[in-house]
Amino acid sequence: MQSFASRVGPRGVARMANPRCVVRSLAPCLATPVKGARFAASVSSFFQRPSSLYSKRAFSVRRRPQRGAGASLRVTASKDEPCYVTTPIYYVNDKPHIGHIYTSTLADVYARYQRSIGRDTFFLTGTDEHGLKVEQSAAKNGVTPQELADENSAYFREAMQTFGLSFDDFIRTTDKRHKDQVLGFVEQLLAKDMVYLGEFEGWYDEGQEEYVTEKNAEEQDYKSVISGKPLVRAKEDNYYFRLSAFQSRLEALFEDTPDFIRPPARRNEIYNRIKDGLQDVPVSRTNFKWGIPMPSDEKHVIYVWIDALFNYLTAINMGVGGDERHKYWPAGVHVMAKEIAWFHAVIWPAVLMALELPLPKMIYAHGFWVRDGVKMSKSLGNFVDLQCLSGLVELYGLDAIRYYLLVQGPNGAMDANFSEQRLNELYTTDLVNTLGNCASRTTSMIIKYYKDTGVPSEVGADGQRVVVEGYDFPALAQAATDEALECIEDFNLPGAALAAIKLVQQVDAFIGDTEPYKLAKDEAMAPRLAAILYQSMEAVRIAGVLLEAVMPTKSAELAAALGTSEMSGTLEERAAWGQMVPGSMVQKVALFPRVEVPAGTVQA
Repeated sequence: MQSFASRVGPRGVARMANPRCVVRSLAPCLATPVKGARFAASVSSFFQRPSSLYSKRAFSVRRRPQRGAGASLRVTASKDEPCYVTTPIYYVNDKPHIGHIYTSTLADVYARYQRSIGRDTFFLTGTDEHGLKVEQSAAKNGVTPQELADENSAYFREAMQTFGLSFDDFIRTTDKRHKDQVLGFVEQLLAKDMVYLGEFEGWYDEGQEEYVTEKNAEEQDYKSVISGKPLVRAKEDNYYFRLSAFQSRLEALFEDTPDFIRPPARRNEIYNRIKDGLQDVPVSRTNFKWGIPMPSDEKHVIYVWIDALFNYLTAINMGVGGDERHKYWPAGVHVMAKEIAWFHAVIWPAVLMALELPLPKMIYAHGFWVRDGVKMSKSLGNFVDLQCLSGLVELYGLDAIRYYLLVQGPNGAMDANFSEQRLNELYTTDLVNTLGNCASRTTSMIIKYYKDTGVPSEVGADGQRVVVEGYDFPALAQAATDEALECIEDFNLPGAALAAIKLVQQVDAFIGDTEPYKLAKDEAMAPRLAAILYQSMEAVRIAGVLLEAVMPTKSAELAAALGTSEMSGTLEERAAWGQMVPGSMVQKVALFPRVEVPAGTVQA
């Protein structure tokens, strides 16, 4: 959604960059709803502290290791602080595809990591079910908008469950709990004079359901930047949110909290756009009926974007007094694709400021998946839909697809190319030849050489650990754990996974250098053989712990084979060195079968 109104001038006329695009204030101060006052009281009863631009929760400050030109200070949340992780809610006029699954997988991996380090974590996803496109699609298909929403929302929920996403709640904008609270929030904005009635004439992107300024429309050749379809000229009365009133506070937010939106390139794009000047934005529409009516003015329907943004509050009942879920606000991270970063990084914080609520800790806006360098499109036939992904899951397994999406996906400023050839290569190198092969070799050798006695000890007859020169595995494992934790905190989730894979690669090199299968032939080398196999097995176990959030099923299979499934504690506690018990029995494990794709069937 593009903003389009400007700062309100004398007599309520909003000055526009283009004089043909004018918002006139029709009712700057509408009647204050009685319910709004009660609603405000229920919200303020939770926040018994001065309102501020930032959350007042406990923080620690840590210096990030130097990267490139210099280091920076990073504010990190305490482990005792609850963590709230969200995806955007997905529009039911679409069907699930790789974009939805990727965003949700990122959020899921992060949520699983947060749980593993001991944080009380709440993971939210759901569906956005109101708006003109849903109303039109329902009419075209001869069903009611609610029936269409029910059917397509069920597709999304099923897809999330099929892809192993560990969400704690699935919010729908047609839920009564959501609609009731949205009305309360909008009433509060009306009562604060943060929303007013005005008239708009300008350019509108029907596909994105957003207005576009004259300047941006001209720069875009009067076409949608997403769909390429022509913009349409629209004129209507709407209610508007006074976004322009938050110009200085939003500039201060971006200047004082550079990690508020990430990656850095996304932050720079949005900050520069803010500095161009903010304009008021609509919170209602009159050209459709399928939505939540505006309080006291039912010919207006609450705009789909403002309706959808409130889901982050309504899911944890922030419009209801005394609810246990209030502890999760503010959100730890809102995860999304880059095309909706503006709504979340600018409009959403301003709305929260207007409501005097703390802001989310971070907005993470990743790039797009492309195919052969071209943005995916149904019309081009290069779309990776749920059927395509399900076929790949059947071939490679769900955990392998999760690993590929995480490690190769657009988890940064750049877009990422989807390639079945690259999927096969990554699966073979990282999972089959590295993690799978190393786990198989190590368990096989322990079973072969210690069939009756179980896992050997790394401690020699003198009571000291046997250390192989060049391989201090307690230190290597600790370094991998530290790196993974650093990456998790930095939302560098691919880096966390690769830290574990690197540890396994070190085990592979260790076995190649020490050749335990040769040592087994010399009884004098028994202490060295025992230490090598213990250290190899223990390092693989720790790598499995570090990969649990990424590949939960395969990590569980590995733990079961090693007899460590019942091990409890946080990630750091379970990744500590020395928890494989000498004498315990292991089973041979084959985690990742090799996948041979017939020539000509793999697309680059």
